[in-house]
Amino acid sequence: MLSKNQTAPGFACADQDGQMVDLADFKGSKHVVLYFYPKDDTPGCTIEANQFTALIQEFDKLDTVVLGVSKDSCESHRAFIGKFGLKVRLLADTTGELCERYGVWQLKEKNGEKKPGIVRSTFIIDKAGRLADVEYHVSPDGHAQAVLEKIRAL
Repeated sequence: MLSKNQTAPGFACADQDGQMVDLADFKGSKHVVLYFYPKDDTPGCTIEANQFTALIQEFDKLDTVVLGVSKDSCESHRAFIGKFGLKVRLLADTTGELCERYGVWQLKEKNGEKKPGIVRSTFIIDKAGRLADVEYHVSPDGHAQAVLEKIRAL
């Protein structure tokens, strides 16, 4: 698992529109909130995405881009954005490579059964490309506001 003050692992991944998003493009100009979630259009993931969307202008004012990541396809992301009017970019990590790099693909237990899945996690990457904050096993409700406060403190 990653920890605070490490260099953020680089990535290039397609967003909901098939446009490549490269972490290097933000270096020196934007902070990045990279949040991983299990699946589009599920209760917790919808709460989290809607709350980030509600605060997107505040993140913009702080030179911060918000990127959500799951293993869903670009098409699934477009449908999720369209259904809820989301204002965050969603990255389609269909191979799971980005999840592996950030250590969020872990064994999870549900109803007594263990199976691999995405652990809801958030990484704040500062303009220098370092991990300013690392949080695994986050709760979706209220998380976007907590992240915003951490960005304000940078």
